[in-house]
Amino acid sequence: MTDQTPDAKPDAIFHNGRFTTLNRAQPTATAVAVKDGRFIAVGSDAEVLALAGSGTRRIDLQRRSVLPGLFDNHTHVVRGGLNFNLELRWDGVRSLADALDMLKRQVAMTPAPQWVRVVGGFTEHQFVEKRLPTIDEINAIAPDTPVFLLHLYDRALLNAAALRAVGYTRDTPAPPGGEIVRDANGNPTGLLLAKPNATILYATLAKGPKLPLDYQVNSTRHFMRELNRLGVTGVIDAGGGMQNYPEDYEVIQQLADANQITVRLAYNLFTQKPKEEKADFLKWTSSVQYKQGDDYFRHNGAGEMLVYSAADFEDFRQPRPDMPPSMEGDLEEVVRVLVQNRWPWRLHATYDETISRALDVFEKVHRDTPLTGLNWFFDHAETISDRSIDRIAALGGGVAVQHRMAYQGEYFSERYGARATEATPPVKKILERGVKTSAGTDATRVASYNPWVSLSWMVTGKTVGGLQMYPERNLLDRETALRMWTENVAWFSNEEGRRGRIEVGQFADLMVPSKDYFTVPEDEISFLTSELTVVGGRVVYGAGPFQQHDDNPLPPAMPDWSPVRRFGGYGAWGEPEGAGKNSLNPARYRSLAAACGCGTRCGLHGHSHASAWASSVPSSDPKSFFGALGCSCWMA
Repeated sequence: MTDQTPDAKPDAIFHNGRFTTLNRAQPTATAVAVKDGRFIAVGSDAEVLALAGSGTRRIDLQRRSVLPGLFDNHTHVVRGGLNFNLELRWDGVRSLADALDMLKRQVAMTPAPQWVRVVGGFTEHQFVEKRLPTIDEINAIAPDTPVFLLHLYDRALLNAAALRAVGYTRDTPAPPGGEIVRDANGNPTGLLLAKPNATILYATLAKGPKLPLDYQVNSTRHFMRELNRLGVTGVIDAGGGMQNYPEDYEVIQQLADANQITVRLAYNLFTQKPKEEKADFLKWTSSVQYKQGDDYFRHNGAGEMLVYSAADFEDFRQPRPDMPPSMEGDLEEVVRVLVQNRWPWRLHATYDETISRALDVFEKVHRDTPLTGLNWFFDHAETISDRSIDRIAALGGGVAVQHRMAYQGEYFSERYGARATEATPPVKKILERGVKTSAGTDATRVASYNPWVSLSWMVTGKTVGGLQMYPERNLLDRETALRMWTENVAWFSNEEGRRGRIEVGQFADLMVPSKDYFTVPEDEISFLTSELTVVGGRVVYGAGPFQQHDDNPLPPAMPDWSPVRRFGGYGAWGEPEGAGKNSLNPARYRSLAAACGCGTRCGLHGHSHASAWASSVPSSDPKSFFGALGCSCWMA
């Protein structure tokens, strides 16, 4: 299929590939042509190469599989980019021993008064040791350098130097919704807990040194390249606490002005002022035009925080929080402002109890001012009910799911039981009910930014720790999961028909995975990366046989002691034979897991602790049954 005028020769042709287009009318192809950032031809090598002119760039894909570029429906790239170069990422690191060795080496090269920060994106369950480090271990590694370690949004570990840096003492008052854990003398131990409000965690992190503006620009470019390395070509940024508009968007705007954005970014505006949310949105709707910007950087509406009284934090180690009686009134005021200005919105909502109350508000507003045509949606929705799904469908809304359960599934199962975990969230049911739904990560703190973890989670139903949460009937096939990360996301950015498929007229965004996504063993999906990533026809990442085509060379990560220089990002890929040796190769990881020598091995379960911990005492399964009765897994 082509869409080309006789004198408009392609800027680039990618040929000799095995394209999965996701266009049901033309599901496969071997070549595509690109002009002005869009596909102008999709077809066979003979058809497409015949369109080439003397100035057309030709890239031979060497019979590799090709997919549409991946598009994250919920992430925090604006905030994450500002800090990426400061952070030691434990995302994808499969051994706590390796993680602590990384920490030790980073401490050795971090100058005073800088901190070493491990800021989310991992869970203790991903480690073969199945535990977090102790504060004593961190203190032994770093007696003088402040270390801040954030685990999801449930806790932070600070060494003694970090406690001194932030000024927490026995006289520091207890934070609302959180806890500064203290010893018998009232002195902080270094453990901060969300109960379940995470404000104490990110407020403490915000006390650390920040990068200067030019370093933040460099940091954001490196974060975007890390996403490109994984095949990500677009994101929807959901805002975030302490992410102020327009101040914290200056870096992205600079990159947009310099044509240096390599991940298309649509952003939602997140209120920053409890009890002043309506004022925020009145100001923004009068000064920001919905969808202002271009195809690389533009406004996408409101959220994920609309009002603080509706924020049900997702720490599954804590009981479900009840929203205050003021929630409906607060939310209605803001939603009416948004509807009157025809701004779509997204709303963070973990539990059905919150979703159903929010729907009461949306239905009330809809009766006065129809929501028709507004692409509004809920984020997360882990425990959404059938009734709420139907109500969303009736109002024309959507549900954006993220792979938070891949990181917190063990905690959810421990609190609510294995049966409740089986459809949390009920992705397949939402799809079957015809509600708009798509997938993302919610990176960089409560989960990793790696899209292949999300795809693996939807296909296998497993956590990153190996717990089998979902039965076969609730799993997605690989093509459906891929659509959740491509064409389905386009509705959530109001770009249906413009992106998400390899199809004439759509954005020329594509990626070549390191192995064939459709044939690689299921347990290797999460290990995939990209070897060629293209955004708007431009090669923004090239590796291996495609490295020569890379149009996006970056200066080294700044500052010169940045963890990114040594370790890279996910899985410590910068040291494939060092810190990443047990994390980047599936066979090595399987060998490591089989040899686990952690202190909680038991003779019945070996090291399959999570499956035992999640047991609901099924007497037909002797291992789970006797484990639930009292094997040593339960004594750990």
